[in-house]
Amino acid sequence: MCVHFEEATVLSRGVRWAAGTMAAVCMLLLLGPGAPSRGAPPAGPPPFVPDRVATWNICNPCGSGNNFGRATEIAAYAPQVVGLQEACVRDVEQIRAYLEEAYGLVYRVEYGKVLRNWNRCGGLPWRPGGFGQAILSAAPMTDRVSVEYPDGGSEDRGYLAVTTLVGGRPVRVFNTHLAERRQAPVRARQVKVLAAEVARHDRAIVLGDFNALPHAGELGPMWALATDTDSGCHPPTVGRVPDADPGVCATTTDWNSKFDYVFLRGITPRTHHVRPSPYSDHHLVHTDLNGP
Repeated sequence: MCVHFEEATVLSRGVRWAAGTMAAVCMLLLLGPGAPSRGAPPAGPPPFVPDRVATWNICNPCGSGNNFGRATEIAAYAPQVVGLQEACVRDVEQIRAYLEEAYGLVYRVEYGKVLRNWNRCGGLPWRPGGFGQAILSAAPMTDRVSVEYPDGGSEDRGYLAVTTLVGGRPVRVFNTHLAERRQAPVRARQVKVLAAEVARHDRAIVLGDFNALPHAGELGPMWALATDTDSGCHPPTVGRVPDADPGVCATTTDWNSKFDYVFLRGITPRTHHVRPSPYSDHHLVHTDLNGP
């Protein structure tokens, strides 16, 4: 247990030395194994890619022991905006610290906490950590809105929305996590709530783990408003059998399903990439957008 020593002004020299040593040990424990040194970032840090956005469900394996690896994955692609799902506030803060200290990438953050859970996110039993969505952005964010869906299914779920700059232009960015895969009726109600808000904006990016395959009926309201950045993914058309073209959509999970989306409204994509990672059972999905 770490002890606070700042007010102990009457300690002997030997005890003061011990206190300083304990404080240093506490700092190392807080940073965790594999933490970068806290010196200046390396020369020539990777610049942000101004028209790149990414989405990533970072849990499973969960826990802070993977945060430096997660930061390294994000830094490898340096997106302007990153939407994280199943994110504990403490983990996101540590990831941001690693991104800045090890890679020179300074992200701003907004949270969409839908759950306070000691088992998931640590903390004290009477002060559990926040869990939900987070948006990291290189540019300032405004007009934050965090909405919890009326019905989360087996666990509270919601969406987070902000306005920020992507490729030098303002855009509304949404980040969501829908109900679990066997809860299609719940997801259908959630998508209606989300789509109604997305429809209010001519330019929007919707990031997230939708827990549904592209042909799932509950995604209909999203497909009516936006397109996914994976050009091979589209809703079923009349007379077309769902999944008649296996392998057209790039899978985004370790179990070979497409659950993670970057939906665009009023914007067109230039590239689309899916990157498996040992730090989550979901892959990191990133896309570069066409300029203004």
